[in-house]
Amino acid sequence: MAATKPRKRVVLVTGGGIGIGRATCEAFARAGDHVVVTDVLEKEGRALADKIVGDGWSAEFALLDVCSTQAADALVTRLNEAHGHIDVIVANAGIAHRVPLGELSDEKWDQTFDIDLKGMLRVIRPAVPAMRKAGAGAIVCLSSIMGVAYGWDEHVHYSAAKSGVVGLVRGLAVELAAQGIRVNGVAPGYIRTAQLLSEKHSLGPEGAEKASAFIPMGRLGEPEDIADVIHFLASPAARYLTGQVLTVDGGLLVGRY
Repeated sequence: MAATKPRKRVVLVTGGGIGIGRATCEAFARAGDHVVVTDVLEKEGRALADKIVGDGWSAEFALLDVCSTQAADALVTRLNEAHGHIDVIVANAGIAHRVPLGELSDEKWDQTFDIDLKGMLRVIRPAVPAMRKAGAGAIVCLSSIMGVAYGWDEHVHYSAAKSGVVGLVRGLAVELAAQGIRVNGVAPGYIRTAQLLSEKHSLGPEGAEKASAFIPMGRLGEPEDIADVIHFLASPAARYLTGQVLTVDGGLLVGRY
């Protein structure tokens, strides 16, 4: 009798089309998981899913705006019907727009929280019942050094939302632990992404290179540096780890504070 082929883990990544999300999708795909690349950036997300499949791995693309509860519910329902349950959620989608306090409107504050914090809940909430039934699951949420220990001028809305991610991780971890679901977070430092290299909203190329001079490891982080930690947190190697937010910053915080 032929052996039953092991079921691939189903890994849902939000904001998977670029940056840390893209590197994370590739890391899970290389490990043999089925990756659901989601993003509002359809061109980038679809191209990544096609690339992963072309490289011999398993992936699909799903257009998803994490601001839409209806869309998130529908996607999770479809994936559960197709695969039984989602094994891993990487809640990565986010924005970080520079806005001085005097120009920070209620609308901009709400938009940032809607994407960076509530957008995580919208994907996690409908996925949990099937995870509970399976008795297993791993959730990894992206915070930031700006959310754990580092102030960022003209980004108070972003820092506040990313601090909220820490509370989300802790609360969910305690609530879901008995059902076999682990919830952790990652707080990246300065990572070479389009966001960091934006002169309008972040350090820009010149500022990013200057920043690398005071990072103890002597360089900016790369998306893959974060992706590998996310992959670890979702792996059996982290089986007794929950409710933690790991700072991955090349020693920046401990080197300056």
